[in-house]
Amino acid sequence: MIHGIKKDAQARMQKSMEALSYALSQIRTGKAHPSILGNIMVSYYGVNTPLSVVANITIKDSRTLQVVVFERHMLEVVNKAIQGAGLNLNPNNLGELLLISMPALTEETRKCCTKQARSAAEYARVAVRNIRRDALGDFKKLVKDKKVSEDEERRAISYIDKLTKDAEIQITKTTEEKEKDLMAV
Repeated sequence: MIHGIKKDAQARMQKSMEALSYALSQIRTGKAHPSILGNIMVSYYGVNTPLSVVANITIKDSRTLQVVVFERHMLEVVNKAIQGAGLNLNPNNLGELLLISMPALTEETRKCCTKQARSAAEYARVAVRNIRRDALGDFKKLVKDKKVSEDEERRAISYIDKLTKDAEIQITKTTEEKEKDLMAV
């Protein structure tokens, strides 16, 4: 029983870390990376479809993304979707593909992106703490129902606390790396 709770908590904390990594990958750093366009949806025959399904996104150079649509008639739709995504990106339509130049980040934009990174990190910390709270509640219930001893509960609590501490350290480390990347000129 305790082992199952521990495994569940560990898996959920890992998913929180993956969610943080995904959220941080969506924050623009001034360098071209296909994940920047990861949230863009395109109307494909009347159905909202992720951009990556209707086009191939590659890195042309450090500041340029190349978007090659699979069906030529979708080029203008993809162009409008990228412009309307709120990323301040203006694709160059070359007839067969789109080139997206990543503008250099201003100091103000860098600070805004840093705030986004910190906010994502705080959401991850809250998620990890909620997972800890849930696991501790499950342990208390097992002790109350006399299914495990108090010694087993203490060892399990110690394990969960260590998991929580490790996850928070990883969150801090990941966020600091992203901030360092954002503030690099």
